[in-house]
Amino acid sequence: MVGEAENAIEKKERKRLPVVDESLEQRRNVLWRNFLTAHAAVIDRIEDDLDEAEVLPLSWYDVLLALYEAPEHKLRMHELARAILVTRGGLTRLVARIERAGLLRREPDRADGRGLYAALADEGLEALRTTWPVYARGIAEHFGRHLSDEEVEVLDRAFNRVSAAAQER
Repeated sequence: MVGEAENAIEKKERKRLPVVDESLEQRRNVLWRNFLTAHAAVIDRIEDDLDEAEVLPLSWYDVLLALYEAPEHKLRMHELARAILVTRGGLTRLVARIERAGLLRREPDRADGRGLYAALADEGLEALRTTWPVYARGIAEHFGRHLSDEEVEVLDRAFNRVSAAAQER
């Protein structure tokens, strides 16, 4: 009897718990979910294209691109983690796999003996060059062709504004 009463109270409590914050306007909530769904679907398609072409996986490409764009083509591990938006633990495993493939190397920080840099290897640069045409086609086919020039401008402004606000602390 007591168990049944507790179950009834739990059910009543669950009904009162809001699933969506009332301060989040419904259209924005739907847009957020559509954005996440579209992002996941497009990434899946691009990753399939890269796999089929037997070039770098997207996560490897992102690491190597961040290194390519960095001064001296190297970053401290915490800088790299921030640049590609992964946890440090996940990055350590990812960097180890990429290093075993000979596409980057880890170098000690001479100024701070405890720190490590991830540095782009020549083979990594070549892998970026080989992967980019496949990746670019994927972006164009699975994302870009579905947007008008006006939509690109609006989304660019909106995403830049959201990104800048999210980075303020």
